[in-house]
Amino acid sequence: MTDTNEQIRKQVEDAYAAKVTGGGSCCGPDCGSGGGSTSTVAALAGYQDELATHPEAGASSFGCGNPLAFAGVQPGETVLDLGSGAGLDLLIAADKVGEEGRVIGVDMTDAMIAKARENIERAGAKNIEVRKGIIERLPADDASVDWVISNCVINLSPEKDRVFAEIQRVLKAGGKFSVSDMVVQDLPDWAREMAAAYAACIGGAISEAEYVAGLEAAGLREVEVKDRLVYTEEQLASFGETDTDKAKLAELAGQVQSLRFVGRK
Repeated sequence: MTDTNEQIRKQVEDAYAAKVTGGGSCCGPDCGSGGGSTSTVAALAGYQDELATHPEAGASSFGCGNPLAFAGVQPGETVLDLGSGAGLDLLIAADKVGEEGRVIGVDMTDAMIAKARENIERAGAKNIEVRKGIIERLPADDASVDWVISNCVINLSPEKDRVFAEIQRVLKAGGKFSVSDMVVQDLPDWAREMAAAYAACIGGAISEAEYVAGLEAAGLREVEVKDRLVYTEEQLASFGETDTDKAKLAELAGQVQSLRFVGRK
């Protein structure tokens, strides 16, 4: 592990600790939705139905998609959420697996873990556990889960190949994954170096082809894209904090997408 990787993780951790108290989302302050409400962001990301069931967690949603949309999770299964944040996906997964199932969240940010546990307790869910850790070294046993999910988190990792390898390691034989994430195509250097772009899940993102290749190189199979959202100029501008950043990021229209990748071990 390099000092640079640790610096990136610290930058991400600080950004998300601030967001959990101040609002906003991974995909920008308001995701171009016309307002700063994170519940609006969650709806745009594909959580319209789930927001009615779990409004508390939806109000602190920080994702770019709904990895459990039509995912096929069954009662009694075990689901592991990488970068579980404020816990919306944990609660949705808990509903799907039922009392006989199990849901495990992993996050590295203490403020996020505290918020998730608060939302879980408020919802009365008894089949969810949140663990502190990083997604490059998951605190989970080999071949121990039926599903791995993640929502706009892997793009933030400075070691994506290790994350893909960890997904393969913790899945049971035949286990499946459903991952929503940001991808970019031909991103210019200035965007890679912009702090606001990295925290908004753009600066550290890779291309769709690289993402698929990374999952397959880890030994995962039947990798395909199920859902796709191409970001507009307005949505991209909302990622920036200054007028200059907003104008520059708007230039990336057509190059930034949110995708849902699925496949199996």
